[in-house]
Amino acid sequence: MSQNYHFYKQRADEAAADADAAELENVRQRYLDAEKTWRGLAEQARKVEDDRATAKQERMQRIAAEEAASEAASREGE
Repeated sequence: MSQNYHFYKQRADEAAADADAAELENVRQRYLDAEKTWRGLAEQARKVEDDRATAKQERMQRIAAEEAASEAASREGE
């Protein structure tokens, strides 16, 4: 299953809450490390989602331009 930004962000928020509730310093640090890792994964997933959306939009624009050029060429040939 592909994970997304919201999944990773939720895990980061949970780790932050666990860190706040931890009584032992080593446990708190472990949760803070986990939070940092989850936030990094969240940002990476967000970037991938943004890149995919940008690529899709560029593809759609290219297809529309190709269709317009094809229509113009067919009109010129008539």
